[in-house]
Amino acid sequence: MLVSEVMLQQTGVHRVLPKWRAFVDVFPRPDDCARAPLGDVLRLWQGLGYPRRARNLHEAARSIVNDHAGAVPSSLDDLLDLPGVGPYTARAVLAFAFEVDTAVVDTNIARVLARFHGRTLKAREAQLLADAWVPVGEAWLWNQALMDLGATVCRNRPTCDECPLARRCAWRGRGVDPSVGSAGVSVAQPRFEGSDRQARGRLLRVLSQTPVSVEVIATAMNRSDEVAQRLVHDLLRDGLIVRDGDDLRLP
Repeated sequence: MLVSEVMLQQTGVHRVLPKWRAFVDVFPRPDDCARAPLGDVLRLWQGLGYPRRARNLHEAARSIVNDHAGAVPSSLDDLLDLPGVGPYTARAVLAFAFEVDTAVVDTNIARVLARFHGRTLKAREAQLLADAWVPVGEAWLWNQALMDLGATVCRNRPTCDECPLARRCAWRGRGVDPSVGSAGVSVAQPRFEGSDRQARGRLLRVLSQTPVSVEVIATAMNRSDEVAQRLVHDLLRDGLIVRDGDDLRLP
């Protein structure tokens, strides 16, 4: 569950599913991931984007092994202490892995909350309202149902006449949509084509096969020398690549 939630941060289910299966086949337990070089984790991550998440998951696995005897922690505070784990991911693990009575607020649930209450919500308020809705002992099912409601009915373009909450909803599709700008509701991502993300991904894809000379990084990234050097500096700083003499490689 932890692996899937980290993968699903900023990446769609259709891309995550085959990667998740491959990942848990190779790293079925936290100690398997913790013992592996980061480069092996990054190779499996290829195609998901945002490789800092892979590094965070690798560091989280090490923390689980070193600080929690190899078992994913089951308290909110301990989960939040893991690298790369924020409020949503921590609560998703609690609700879906441990069936703790807690609410998760993903973009679909956040949209339902803002529209139902008829106002733009801040993060703390959205979480408190979501928590108040969770039926005792039903967190796993409730969160799944509310996510599905947001994904299939209360969408960006909602079908309010199909919604089971329509009679009590403060918005009901009239006037300014209160979910726009509300906490947790996602916005369109920047264009990928021509972006720094695309260039970094090109280099990491090549490095997953073989080291690359610093003299050809601009070609590998399809960017100018200046841009390539800046992006390589960022990757080195983040620990996602290392330099051996004149070559770059995965850690």
